[in-house]
Amino acid sequence: MTSDNAQQVARAVDELRRGQPVTVTGSGGSLTILAVELADADSLAMLDAETRADLLLARPRAALLNIVNQRAAEGSGVVRIARAPWMDLAASVAIADPVRDLDTPFKGPFRATDLGGLADAAAIRLAKDGGLLPAVFAVERPIPGVLAVDAAAVLNYARADSLKLVTRARLPLDGAPDSEVVAFRPLEGGPEHLALIIGPVFAGNRAADAPAPPVLTRLHSACLTGDVLGSLKCDCGPQLRGAVAAIADSGGGVLLYLQQEGRGIGLINKLRAYALQDQGFDTVDANLRLGFESDERDFELAARMLALLGIDRIRLLTNNPDKVAALTARGITVNERVEHKMPPNPHNSAYLATKRDRSGHLL
Repeated sequence: MTSDNAQQVARAVDELRRGQPVTVTGSGGSLTILAVELADADSLAMLDAETRADLLLARPRAALLNIVNQRAAEGSGVVRIARAPWMDLAASVAIADPVRDLDTPFKGPFRATDLGGLADAAAIRLAKDGGLLPAVFAVERPIPGVLAVDAAAVLNYARADSLKLVTRARLPLDGAPDSEVVAFRPLEGGPEHLALIIGPVFAGNRAADAPAPPVLTRLHSACLTGDVLGSLKCDCGPQLRGAVAAIADSGGGVLLYLQQEGRGIGLINKLRAYALQDQGFDTVDANLRLGFESDERDFELAARMLALLGIDRIRLLTNNPDKVAALTARGITVNERVEHKMPPNPHNSAYLATKRDRSGHLL
């Protein structure tokens, strides 16, 4: 992908996050979209000016609403619904946001319509990349003055492709004073990611032509509630601090701190998932009800960071076999999986059981 295409996709994500419409162009024509959760009466009226906007939903949310048995949904990750007269702005937001399901339990009937090709999938991808609910209003026409982006560019967009090492500095850590922080940024913008280099990672008594020993490595996805606020709902905070201690005790290694909150769905959506968990759903079902897959993280970022650090052989500190498989598929040799279990507490025991029973974590 060219840098111009990547920048255009990043701009489209930003526009959508600001509650602005975006036009997605593809082989099937133009589709102008607006994020459901950020729409207001004026912005929706602009879309509805010539014809009533349809509603695009991600397949997991549509499945919850029993729409996936209709022909337009077959084989697609997106469902397009023709907006009936009863589907005003408030009703559409309630369709998109499952946290409101107990307030508005009866929805429908729905009529799925034909999809427009790549543009539909790209529209939902833009919403996900923006940390928004994967639900958008859509009309099949361009609107003058609205930013346009190519659907194929959206679907091929990968932040790891342009990830660059930007700066590094000494960062003494509690329990690991001999540490350094390295910052990475996608050139077109977006979240920055960090690597903590703990101890003498590349040191050792070996011949000049001998291969470097595998580096003890931890992939940690950012968790504001656990890492910073000390939430007991997950094991993220203890995992982060335990990983720093384990790497320091082993003589050195790397911790990648990836800005992929809530398994890649974003902070706000993670808090929505928490609200759904309070209603009795586990963490997997909460993500699916929101319209996301159970895990939306992009481990291509981690592989790129390791490559930029000159690391291609690691011992991976994880309980998640999917991380091993993801890095292996991206050219990183994982010589060993090192378990990283934390003791449960009364608030996260069900969460840990879900990770074990439904996500395949080796706990």
